[in-house]
Amino acid sequence: MLNKLLNNKILLLTIRVFFGFVFIFAAFTKVTNPEGFSLSIYNYKLMPDILINVLAIAFPWIELVAGILLIFGISVKENSAILTGLLVVFIIAIAISMARGLNIDCGCFGTVDGSKVGVMKILENVGLLILGLILIKYDSRFLSLAKHE
Repeated sequence: MLNKLLNNKILLLTIRVFFGFVFIFAAFTKVTNPEGFSLSIYNYKLMPDILINVLAIAFPWIELVAGILLIFGISVKENSAILTGLLVVFIIAIAISMARGLNIDCGCFGTVDGSKVGVMKILENVGLLILGLILIKYDSRFLSLAKHE
């Protein structure tokens, strides 16, 4: 029954569009304030300083492009895998920061929401991770601009 539900083209389209828009919004807030996002990455104290600016520039553009491609249904499995991989990195970074007792903004949506690292942020990311895994497994080709073979 769950398999039939998750194969529903409308549900998969909804997940695809929602997942894509979450990352487009997150990316937009970071692209428009790279300095703020760079500071968020720095506050995790997990990366060498030399990588912080590179990550602050690269991550948002990866999120933006993958999110846009998802909205249009282009390479859904591949873009979902990229974003799901980023979510795994984010979950690990938040968990490490919590274990270290850091009380920092997560940087998830740039400086817009100011959410702190914590259990709720991990749960939000796990929820998104589940959506990404669904798209990887079931794909979503309904109303896609991609050519279907």
